Order: sequence, then C-alpha cells, then structure tokens
Amino acid sequence: MTSPHSPGQPTMLLAFDGSAESRNALEYAARLLLPRRVEILTAWEPVHRTAARAVGVSGLHQAEWVTDAEQDDAAYLRARDTCRAGVDRAVELGLEARAHLVEADTTVWSAICEAAQELRPDVIVTGSRGASRWKSLWQSSTSDGVLHNAGIPVLVVPPVSGE
Repeated sequence: MTSPHSPGQPTMLLAFDGSAESRNALEYAARLLLPRRVEILTAWEPVHRTAARAVGVSGLHQAEWVTDAEQDDAAYLRARDTCRAGVDRAVELGLEARAHLVEADTTVWSAICEAAQELRPDVIVTGSRGASRWKSLWQSSTSDGVLHNAGIPVLVVPPVSGE
C-alpha cells in the first residue's frame, strides 16, 4: 500500500513533540520501516486554551482571551521550533521530510488522526511514554488514542529501557 502523495514510495506520519520518546520513535521507524518520505506532525494547543482549562479545573472564572495571530502564541512558536527540529533530524537520517503543525482542539490524538485523514500516510508512528497503570487512569495516552482511532496501521515505539 502506498500513499497517493508519493507514488511507489511508502509515507509515514510521525507524531513529534520533541521528547526523547518521539526522537526514539523517529530513529527506530527510519531503521525498521525504511520509509523514503516522512510527514513530521506537531500538535499544539493555544496558550489561552491551556490557561482556560487550568482555571476551569480550579473553579475560578477566566475571561476569554483569544488572538487570531498564531505568531503571537508562545505555544505555537514552541511547536514550530519543535517541528523544525523533527524535520532536521529526519533529514539527518536520510529521509525526505515535510513539516506540519496542527492545532489540537480537543485532544492531541484526535488532532493526529484528523491530520492523517488529510495527509493519507501508509503508517502513523508515535512514541510512548510508558505511563504507569495508575497514571494512565488520570491522563489519556496519545499513543493509545491514535492506535485505537486512526483507522490505518500504527507503530507505537516504547520508551528506551533504563536497563
């Protein structure tokens, strides 16, 4: 199966957040899957939405703060730099890489799945932080959400063992 964007060449979509786990996933997938093309995807959430969620959890009221200019949003700027770092690493590994930023309206995993519908890669690659069972009860797993909702093959690369 090949992506319609790269006839004859498999394409992978790599969820890249700059963490050691996402860097490990990129390097592992480049060795194992031998793709020629990679779509580096970094999901981000606007600062005002993150602040509103934190305030909402505290029970305080937060006035709506919205800016139309992504370039003024610190989260956007960090995501842009993170995505560029992912593209740079992919190029170092000998891959053709394109950068994609996507705003996460609800969850990061849903933003990744929606981007995959548009980009139509052959496989999605994501790292896993290996959260404990207790922590996973309180915090949803991006890799788990992608795995169960993408509708295409997903490679989840576990964290590097400390042993």
